[in-house]
Formats: sequence, C-alpha cells, structure tokens
Amino acid sequence: MNPGSSLALILLLGISVGATAQPLTLEEAAGKRLYREGLSDSGEPVMARVGAADVALPATSLPCANCHGVDGLGRPEGGVRPPPLNWARLTSIYGQQQVNGRRYPAYTETSLARVIEQGRDPAGNRLDPSMPRFVLSMKDQRNLTAYLKRLADERDPGLDNETLHLGTLLPSQGPLAEEGMTVAAVLNGSVARINQAGGIHGRQVRLTVIDPGLDRSSAELALRQLIEHEQVFALIAPLAPALDSELATLLEQAGMPLIGPLSMPGALQSSVQIFEPLPGLREQLLALADYATGSLRVLQGPTLIAYPDDPVQAQAAQSLGKYLQGHGWEKVSLHTYDPAAEQLPLGSRSVFYLGSGGGFSRLATRLRNAGQVPYLFAASSQVAGDLLQVPEGFSRRVFLAYPFVPSDWTQSGRMALSRLREGQGLGAQHAVLQVGAYASMLLLGEGMKRAGRDASREKLVAALEGLHDFDTGLTPRLNFGPGRRLGLNGAHVVTVDLPDQRFYLVAPYKPIVASP
Repeated sequence: MNPGSSLALILLLGISVGATAQPLTLEEAAGKRLYREGLSDSGEPVMARVGAADVALPATSLPCANCHGVDGLGRPEGGVRPPPLNWARLTSIYGQQQVNGRRYPAYTETSLARVIEQGRDPAGNRLDPSMPRFVLSMKDQRNLTAYLKRLADERDPGLDNETLHLGTLLPSQGPLAEEGMTVAAVLNGSVARINQAGGIHGRQVRLTVIDPGLDRSSAELALRQLIEHEQVFALIAPLAPALDSELATLLEQAGMPLIGPLSMPGALQSSVQIFEPLPGLREQLLALADYATGSLRVLQGPTLIAYPDDPVQAQAAQSLGKYLQGHGWEKVSLHTYDPAAEQLPLGSRSVFYLGSGGGFSRLATRLRNAGQVPYLFAASSQVAGDLLQVPEGFSRRVFLAYPFVPSDWTQSGRMALSRLREGQGLGAQHAVLQVGAYASMLLLGEGMKRAGRDASREKLVAALEGLHDFDTGLTPRLNFGPGRRLGLNGAHVVTVDLPDQRFYLVAPYKPIVASP
C-alpha cells in the first residue's frame, strides 16, 4: 500500500494522527476497567485486603483510581499522598524516592505485581497500611500492568492537543424546536467567542449538536451517538426532557460531565457529573414557600398544590408538599389539575401552581369566577407568557420565582450577552434559556482553565466543585461544592401589578431554608 493510500485509510476510519494515542488494546482496556472500577475482565470478583488486620473488601469499593486518580497523578487525602503512577518514572534506572525520603530501586513488572499484592516496594519496604493489597489472577495482573504503561499518555475522549470537543442534544423540530434553536445560537456564539480569544489553553472548542427526537428511545440513541461515536468530552446545556430519568445513569456510566440548567422544568436525578448554573423547579418553589412563610402569614391554610398529570411535575409537587408541612403549614393538599376539566377544589388561601402557562390563567379565571382570589405562586419559567390572561383581581397576589432579575446584570455581562445576541440574530425570547446556556459555557470555560493544560474529565469536575462566588454577570454569584451541584439554591420572588404588567421585587435571592 502506498503512503497516499495509507493516509486515505486513516482518514476514512476516523483515526487521529499526531499527538493522539493509539486505541487501547483488549488487554489494556481490561486493565483500565480494573484500575478504574475494580472489575476483572473474567467476571470473577476481585478482592482487596485493607489495613493491618487484612480486612477483605470487594475491589469495586476501592479501585486504584479512587486514590491515584483516573489520570494516575495521585490525590492527597487523609494525610496520605499516593505517588503518581507514571510508568517511565516508576521504571527509571535512577531509582525512586518516596515522600518520606525512603529510597527504592526502579520497578519491574515483577516488583510491581508484588507491591500490588503484598504492599511492599522493590526494596522490600512495607507501604502505608492504607494502601490496599489486591488479590489478582495472573491475567488480571498482566492487564493492569499493560494499562499502567499507557496511563500517563491516555486522554479522555474529546480532548487532544488542538481541540476540545463538546456535544449537546437540542431539538430542531417538534414543540421545543424554537427553544432548541435559541440554545444552539447561544452555544455557537459562545464557542465562537472563546475560539476568537485563542481557545482554552490553546485548544479550539468544537461543538456537535444532535437532535434528540421526540421520545426517550430516540433521545437515548442520540446521547449514545455523542458518547460512543462522536466521543465528546462533555455535554453542555442539552434540551432533552425525554431523558430525564435516564440521563444521570448514562452519564455516570460514561464518566462524562454535563453543565446545563436541566432541572428547571422539573425533577432530575442528582449526579456528581451534572453541574447546573440555575435553580431547578424545586428550588424555585421552595423560595416562594420561604417568602410566603416569612411575609404573608398564610401557614394556617388551607393550601392547594395544583399540578398536571405528569410524573416529573408530580415529584416536584410532592417535594413542595413535604417542605410546607415540615415548615409549619397546615391543611396542605395536592390536586392533579386538568386545565380542560372543570373540577377544582375551592376555598384555598394559597395556591401553588405547576404546569403550562395556559393552565395558569384558566385556573386563575375559574377561581375568580367562583368569587375567590387566593395568593397564587408559580415559577416564572412555567407561566410568564400567560400573565396577560390572569384576571386583574389577582394584582399583587401573584408571586413568581425568577432565577435572576435585571439588577443581577452587570454592565459587562449585559454587553457580552448583547454582542452574542447581535452576532447570532437573537432577540430577547426565551431569556432564561439564553442565560442558562450562556452561564453554562462560562462555567465550562472557567472549569477547563482551572483544570489546566493537562485536563481530564475528573479534573474538570474537581475544578467546578471548587468554584465559589463565580460571577456570570447575569445571575447572582454561583457556588458549588463536593455535595452541591446547583450554582443557585434559591430564587428571587417577584409580584405583579396586573393592570400595568409591572413587576416588583419583594424578596431578593437567598439560599432556601434547609429541607427537613
């Protein structure tokens, strides 16, 4: 085969040339699974012995990557500093020196097997008791050794010396097509801005957008295409509600981070892989509950929570009900509400509404027609487009939760979003989606910068966990942490003067009271 034919074959198969490493062999891939997950390629359980008492535990509970990191660089924890697992360093003829100053010869495959099984280095020194000793078959040991030889050179998918490849799921047809095109425009504009500024650590950002279709099976297929075929590094601001119950599991299986406002429409499984810049529906409703508890004196009720016959909305409604009851509210009832039906419990002093905008105005009209004007509470993202239809008698009795308000916008943030809108031909439609997507790209950029040139998915997650008081210029400052994946754990509360459609901030953003 001539050189030109060889190059054509490489391009046809989609194999990268240059700095990108070759794909793992079957042996190396099996070693990677053992290193990261504690699972043997044979399917047999792998056990580890821990501490001076040799307590036996499954290796799945303490795989190598837990302490040494998926990149093998080591993570100091609890006063113990695991050494980096760089094969070139381990096998250096100049020998090694531990943090405690003890020296030992270079590792060989044989001495590496001994340290893994017995916890003794090449000089016979016993390692710290916190280092597990693994009971491996010869085949497992060979697989692990083969992978350790590749570990220092392996990058996560979607990341090479020149490019950072991101992916997202956005509908181009169906009821969410306009929203999908809006988010795509914001993401594309943000990518262009980053690349025009030189990229991130010299890498140009590339974005692949796939339509998730209209049902769960097509959405899952689209996600798998991003993970397995496109091999993107991370997902950014997807809009695929059909995947709500599956997304967290699929991401964790792939080890893929996601940054985006996913739980604003309703419930989403929590995951260490998912970072959300904006509050979810639950947090917005609880912010309304906190305001009503402290300012409106309506605890005695009766209180109605009206929601559509939808499992996602039902979960949010049930969470709100428990929260209210746990904070002293009395006579709280939940009711599945069909806007086309006439049945509606009457006599409530407060009504929390979940669902579409059209249903909100019809509910208010039926209450007014029955001679009742209770306080109405809702998330702005669900009902803002329907406020013109709400009877004027509810003026200053409608309270809406907003993730951000105009006073949150700094001059630089406002100008940056205006330039992006102008460049992409966007107006102010779907402002919450625009800000959510824009903030997601800011978080991605900051996280990758902090992860460094030698970035990885694990380093990105760690960097995002460490973000505090992060200023987007368009929202309250975002805060994350090891147990916190929502940048905003609360919302602003706004009331509406309906005759004039004027909005008044009655409670600025503050974190919600801890749920009981």
